[in-house]
Amino acid sequence: MKVFDKAKWIWVDKSPLADSYGEFFTTFNYQDGEVVCNISCDSDYVLFVNGKVIASNQYGDFEWYKIYDTLDITEFLKKGENTLAVLVWYFGENSQRYKKADAGLIFEVVSNGEVLAQSQKSVVSRYSKTYKNGLKKLITRQLGFSFLYDSTKEDDWQTTGNGFIDSAEIDKKCQFYKRPIEKQILLPKAKMQVLKAENNYYLIDLGEEIVGLPTLSLKTEKQQKIRVDWGEDLFEGHVRRIIYDRDFSFDYIAKSGKNDYTNYMLRISCRYLEIYSEDKIELEYLGVIPQVYSVEEKPYELSNPLDQKIYDLSVNTLKKCMMEHYVDTPWREQCLYAYDSRNQILCGYYAFENGNIDYVKANLKLIGEDRRDDGLLSVCYPCGNDLTIPSFSLYYILALKEYLDHTGDKGLIIDLYAKISSIISTFIGNMENGLVCKFGLANNWNFYDWTDYLASEISIKADKIPDSAINSLFIIALKCLKEIDKKLGYNFKYDDLLNECVVKTKKAFFVEEKGLFELHSGKGEFTVLANSLAILAGVVSKSESERICQAITGGEILDCTLSMKILKYQALLLSNEEKWARWIIDEIRKEYSIMIGSGCSCVWETIDGAKAFENAGSLCHGWSAVPVYMYHVLKDYLK
Repeated sequence: MKVFDKAKWIWVDKSPLADSYGEFFTTFNYQDGEVVCNISCDSDYVLFVNGKVIASNQYGDFEWYKIYDTLDITEFLKKGENTLAVLVWYFGENSQRYKKADAGLIFEVVSNGEVLAQSQKSVVSRYSKTYKNGLKKLITRQLGFSFLYDSTKEDDWQTTGNGFIDSAEIDKKCQFYKRPIEKQILLPKAKMQVLKAENNYYLIDLGEEIVGLPTLSLKTEKQQKIRVDWGEDLFEGHVRRIIYDRDFSFDYIAKSGKNDYTNYMLRISCRYLEIYSEDKIELEYLGVIPQVYSVEEKPYELSNPLDQKIYDLSVNTLKKCMMEHYVDTPWREQCLYAYDSRNQILCGYYAFENGNIDYVKANLKLIGEDRRDDGLLSVCYPCGNDLTIPSFSLYYILALKEYLDHTGDKGLIIDLYAKISSIISTFIGNMENGLVCKFGLANNWNFYDWTDYLASEISIKADKIPDSAINSLFIIALKCLKEIDKKLGYNFKYDDLLNECVVKTKKAFFVEEKGLFELHSGKGEFTVLANSLAILAGVVSKSESERICQAITGGEILDCTLSMKILKYQALLLSNEEKWARWIIDEIRKEYSIMIGSGCSCVWETIDGAKAFENAGSLCHGWSAVPVYMYHVLKDYLK
């Protein structure tokens, strides 16, 4: 049976507002047998059957790669008439985790090939009375919108549909695919510790960073407005709610008496929450219902207690940074980046049973579905903002090669081969005199690392000049493609270009008297990352790589941040494993013990912790879980 064979895309009307909430209601008759609900929407949903929350959260997707969920609802049904209701949150504005499309809901309830209910004009709907439509209160540019919920306007619409009118049928052209991974699961709500309490103020500590659904339970003698703030740490005794243009808060209008509320669509990540009310409240609970992707850890015991703590901290971070797809930092962005996910995928091969291959495959597929006219990958996926990080497009090819190495799955690589070829062709088209140049448009963020020389600026046109980092990365990508072609039985057609790039990269950027690579020719910018990439690209001799390693480990040149150190460590090991293995372990212990000592539950975005990026540094960032990979690679050296 073809999915949504006769179902129609519907919405409340033909003119949806950005940041609006549609409510949809229908009934159907059930007698016996298994029943599933196939459902998809733009942008997120909560499904109710007979008034009970069944599931939520649309998989991030594109119109040409539209994902639907298949939900078994049998256990929630009764013989006779049943109600089905759906709350749909339409984002309606581009962000780094959402590509704007028309608002819409499509669903069907199916039993043994018979359609019991489906989305069509006769499904009644309205705009939500409880959620503020068109509010557009921004949390961050990456996360999108927060919300205001008015509990005084609750009316049990999920079981009655009273006052609703027929929906509008919407002309959306989508190609449907079944959800490629399992849905996340909900755990018991996190334990709450009250640190401060006054009549109209509470400060809550969840004990560790928790990712999931915000929820509250309270009593109040009168109707009043409440604000809830959340954050990863405290500054001067309070949550850092406002950080420049970021606002980590939501608003709630409490009705007189008992209030119980959970937002099943907006995920937050935090350790601390604050609640401010206009008048006295009796707070029973404020916190988070953990929402996790179910994954089985591989047991890995380390003899050194500090190593074990670092390893466990890193694995915990990997798990908290897994939603419908990998996310970089669940507190501030929740975005899928090609480089960040490369680290997360590589670590996951070792941390999780079976390498968590289905999840890895789904993420690489989603990235590959990105479409741009310039041949590069977008900054994130799905993404509606016109922004790229060119270097990350090359890391994607590295991630695909590593996927093939670890899984032997040629099918995915064959499916994505055209994307690989397009990226390579795009970089070739940006070469001058045998060297890859920086991409020069304002939407090209020539980022390599959060350090001097390498961070670049967003939305600023760059001079179209070559640098050693992008050229070494291009050589690495070509070599990855060569290995891919060999395993697929394809003809690698870039041998001459590869050899030319190796020769010209060394000639342009290698400073003989220092034995090091400059980032830009003649500018004296010597960095650990650029020199590590040169070793990994194979553009230096054995003796030259040893000199570079001495500079890397001796503090002669600008070091890289936590996430990029995986490249630094791989370069050191490639040069001389016996010599540098213990040095790598010692540096990991030194830096990650700072996090252990702080009492945190995850690894940080950079070693500066929360104070990085003008007090916007993340304390939970998947790309820094590097010790997971390194502790497996270096297991013979750990004591």
